[in-house]
Amino acid sequence: MTSVTIKLDEEEVKILEKRAKKNLMSLREQVEDIIRRSCVSGKSKGYKVIKPDDRLVGVFSRERRGNWRKKTKRKSIMKSKKS
Repeated sequence: MTSVTIKLDEEEVKILEKRAKKNLMSLREQVEDIIRRSCVSGKSKGYKVIKPDDRLVGVFSRERRGNWRKKTKRKSIMKSKKS
């Protein structure tokens, strides 16, 4: 197993210890868990399309659907009004 050394401030350690205590882990286990989850989530490329069975869940899901307007720059709109 590879070891990695990191430097943390006292405040960061306090936050991590509080989080570890909440999750019933040691500080070391909590840091390992955070890194492991980050690696797993970064491993997948793209995102999954969710197809819920319940239509109500689909309506209120966080998945973006439909045509979204492109955000226009404010300056280009102002120039066209002056002309």
